Amino acid sequence: MRFSAILNAIGALLIALAGSMGLALAVSLVEHDGMLFSWLGSIGLTLVSGAVLFYATHGEQGELKRSEGFAVVTFGWIAASIFGCLPFLLSRQIPSLTDAFFETMSGFTTTGASVLAEVETLAPSMLFWRSMTHWVGGMGIIVLSLAILPFLGIGGMQLYRAEVPGPAPDRLRPRIRETAKLLWGVYFALTIAMTGLLLSAGMPLLDAACHAFGTLGTGGFSTRNGSIGAYNSAYIDWIVIIFMFLAGANFTLHYRAILRRSFKPFRDPEFVFYGAVLICAVAFLTLSLSADGAAQNQPGTLRAATFQVVSLATSTGYATANYEIWPAHAQFLLLMLMVMGGCAGSTGGGVKVVRIMLIIQHIRTEFRRLLHPRAVLSVKHGGERIADSVIHHVLGFALLYCTLFAGIAFTLCVIEQTDLVTAASATIACLSNIGPGLGSVGPTDNYSWMNAGAKWLLSLSMLLGRLEIYTVLVLFSRDTWRR
Repeated sequence: MRFSAILNAIGALLIALAGSMGLALAVSLVEHDGMLFSWLGSIGLTLVSGAVLFYATHGEQGELKRSEGFAVVTFGWIAASIFGCLPFLLSRQIPSLTDAFFETMSGFTTTGASVLAEVETLAPSMLFWRSMTHWVGGMGIIVLSLAILPFLGIGGMQLYRAEVPGPAPDRLRPRIRETAKLLWGVYFALTIAMTGLLLSAGMPLLDAACHAFGTLGTGGFSTRNGSIGAYNSAYIDWIVIIFMFLAGANFTLHYRAILRRSFKPFRDPEFVFYGAVLICAVAFLTLSLSADGAAQNQPGTLRAATFQVVSLATSTGYATANYEIWPAHAQFLLLMLMVMGGCAGSTGGGVKVVRIMLIIQHIRTEFRRLLHPRAVLSVKHGGERIADSVIHHVLGFALLYCTLFAGIAFTLCVIEQTDLVTAASATIACLSNIGPGLGSVGPTDNYSWMNAGAKWLLSLSMLLGRLEIYTVLVLFSRDTWRR
């Protein structure tokens, strides 16, 4: 393990982070919100720290090892959250270090869990930065660095594998830097399109940009206390629904559809399964709510059901309805969608659709093997045989997810003395990078009431969920640190 190589990459990451803060500084200048010196201080500290790390270790050459890639991504994410919370601290908009770090980690991991009860009291540039952390974290800080910092081309694939550690990271081009640029090109184009549509719906420019950041990053931070529901607009709801759905799909499918000018890439088995699950969930919830009458005061039963299904399944976390007043079976269905999450290669969190599909296929294969013990059977996905090593990885991930869920929820019950529903749903909401849960962390609540220990534990949960567990936990292995 070469610590100089790790520090060099983290230094480059902080330089890129300081550059992204410059956009928030521009918003502050335009809005005259009085945050100028807070931004100058934050940018200066981040830039100087990054430059010192980068140039002090500049002589390090060679391809990053796999273990070094994991370390860069994990510690890079932590460093970004530490320096990313500086604007909140220096401006005193969030004076507590614990709360500022929690809010920033929630932003970069696209979780959307907040400690702010009155979001609308924040300065415009702070609202912009808060949402921008979603946008940067959605496609990945490391992937952003690969796209715009040429000196990170060395070791790029190791960083990409650590940042996108799904069953099979999809490369569009042989060079990882080109892949990063293509993915960010699609991401940027969708963001511009959504911002334009929200502007046409009557949203102010700042609100439109912030909600586009939160939607495409599947984060869920809003500029309004009432989230998307505060606008009370069917047009806005459907725009957000469509782009949340797109953000929950594999971004390589969007690129290939644009390149070929065809919808054929969307015949991908994972995307079809993803769409089918969401359609079935919407249909069930719509019928259930219509029969129960719980959605009578909501802006359209179909719209309310569709919005919450897509929002929670893609781990975005926006809300237009208080789903805690819905029937228990409806809440349970939403909880299961939170666990499933979006597709591999998307900005969504959760276990990921492809893993759910492979687990189902594996179970079916095991049943067939019991009936036909001499048959040669294998798990297939999209007509292709899946290697046993991939199945083992998926099953291991599922076991780790369940183990972490149980451990974190139990610890929350101990250190926070909260009820089981709140502890369990808060754990799922943070581990799956969703934000709102049930109980005392529902769509009309926040995390401000929790003690410092619970907030730091849930911040770790967000990091584990965003980097899909293995990337972080592998650093606790003795073998990782051996030279």
